[in-house]
Formats: sequence, C-alpha cells, structure tokens
Amino acid sequence: MRITDDRYTRDRQRFDLALRMIHHEARTCTIRTWTGLTDDRIRKLYRSYVADHSPAIKRHRGKSPSHPGYFLKSLETRRHAAALAGLYSILGLLQKAIAERSGSGSQATLHWAEKFCSTYETYLQLNQPHRISFEHAYYLLHALQARIELRPGACPVCNAFTVVDTLRTHGGACALCERESREPHRDPS
Repeated sequence: MRITDDRYTRDRQRFDLALRMIHHEARTCTIRTWTGLTDDRIRKLYRSYVADHSPAIKRHRGKSPSHPGYFLKSLETRRHAAALAGLYSILGLLQKAIAERSGSGSQATLHWAEKFCSTYETYLQLNQPHRISFEHAYYLLHALQARIELRPGACPVCNAFTVVDTLRTHGGACALCERESREPHRDPS
C-alpha cells in the first residue's frame, strides 16, 4: 500500500489544504468547514508541523471577520480590496461559492478552496505589505457574492474595477481617483 494510491489522495489533499490554510493564519472553524477535518486534528497538525518550525504563524481565535466597513476605512485598504476583488473576478470566484453548496471536505469544496488559496497567494505577491488577512479575504468574497453591503463595480471617473459600498448614496470613485480629488491641484508652471 502506497501513499499515492487513489483512496489516500483526498485525505492528503485535505491535510495539505489544512496546512496551507494554517500558514495563512486561518481560523480553525474556517479550516474545518473547508476540509472536513475535526478541530482536534487541525490543532494536532498545527502542533506537529507548524508550531516549532514557524513560530511567527499565529492561531487566531474567536469569530471570523464580518464587518464590511473594514474594506472602506482608508483609501489604501480600499485599493487592496479592489485589487483582491479584481483577482476574484478574473479567476471566476465571484460566482456563488461551491463551498456553501457542497459538504465539508468534498472534492468540489477542496478544489474551490485550493483556488481561493491560490488567489489569495497571488494577492500577497502583488501587494506588499498586504492589508487584508486570509479571513478578511474570505469575508470580502462572501460580501461581494451576496451584493448586500458591498458589490463589484466600476469607478465613474476612470472606469477602473472597484468595490462599491451599496449603502453609499453618492460617489463610488476608486481609491486612486478619490485620492486625486482630495489633493489640491498644483499649477504645472
């Protein structure tokens, strides 16, 4: 019996995904939902493979982020949210999440979660220092899919992709256009 046998492929995929999410400092609840592993198994993975080797990786406790105002609090955070939302759009993640329709740890959920992790890792490579944590990134995706408080949109000034606050009655300009409008105009002479 080899570890590469088909019957072990999904189990390895679940463990690899859990370790990947632990490295992104995902909460135990999120890891459990996406992989189907038990809380105890996730904690043991952390202690066995991460705690001693990467002490900088933290385990966050409590509820996952759930406030859309986080993405609108500053121009720089809005820019990062728009960049991440743009990646979601390009890679097809803005459709309804498969993770919500499939069971925990199912093949479809694992595939979706790996795609989400790859998207988040791309965001990290493109935006240093990053302002959006893994858990906030998932909440942003969820909020954009629901389109109740946040939705994808276009800047009315430059037509750039941006995240729009649905409760805002005016504006909706992207972070760069808003920054330009706030700065005093300089005379080129």
